[in-house]
Amino acid sequence: MSERKAAADLGRNVWGLGVMALAGVCLAWGDFDPGQPAPKTLPDRAALAYGVAAFMLIAGAAVQWRRTAAWAAAALAAYYTLIVVVLMDGRLLPAHYTEFGLYSGAAEQLAIAAAALIVFAAGARIDPALAARLTRLGQLAFGICALLFGGAHFFYMNLTVPLVPKWLPPSQEFWAYATGIGHIAAGLAILTGVRARLATILLTAMYASFTPLVHAPMLLADPSSHGIWSENALNLALTGAAWVVADSLAKPKREPKRERISDPAH
Repeated sequence: MSERKAAADLGRNVWGLGVMALAGVCLAWGDFDPGQPAPKTLPDRAALAYGVAAFMLIAGAAVQWRRTAAWAAAALAAYYTLIVVVLMDGRLLPAHYTEFGLYSGAAEQLAIAAAALIVFAAGARIDPALAARLTRLGQLAFGICALLFGGAHFFYMNLTVPLVPKWLPPSQEFWAYATGIGHIAAGLAILTGVRARLATILLTAMYASFTPLVHAPMLLADPSSHGIWSENALNLALTGAAWVVADSLAKPKREPKRERISDPAH
């Protein structure tokens, strides 16, 4: 196995583990993930929540193996796009269309779907041209999500600043603005193709740093919080999603040209 292929597998594995972590939180609380706003009046809501969690757990586990990764990713792409983003988030749009949080929240779910689409395109036995189009669609969707994540930092700066550790120099405000700008820069890079892979690698590293700097300390401070457990799982999924996008932007290595050796007999 080549080093590049192994790295691509690792990104997919991290993304799948993130989905499994989200499923585990849902099973532990017997409810939908907070990022999946199912109606409270939904008939048999608890049973459906357990069913969805089981589906996410099985699909996330299937993503870990190449033989089953493509179709597990296809199922996750369909669920997150059609059920979560279109139906669950879409139903909130008429009443909350002026709230930026609705769009950034939907973007978190769409980012997971974008990675799923890329994983499917990379592993399914489909026409290469179609795979390339699906991969680019996933990249563009993730780029838009990154822009919305960055925008949320600025729209909700009063909520972003306290998340930064006080001991981190030079200041909490600096890192709140810097991470917002980083999201926007990465989104623009992905959409334009200018330094897109470098930007996405840096975005992956930024997400990975959020766990020890932000989410894990919050979990240690309040281990009974459903929302904080969900945020930790979501950050793992987004780290894997960004990793998947970064791997998809890698240029294939060119085979070295072989010199033609003439036959001395001629």
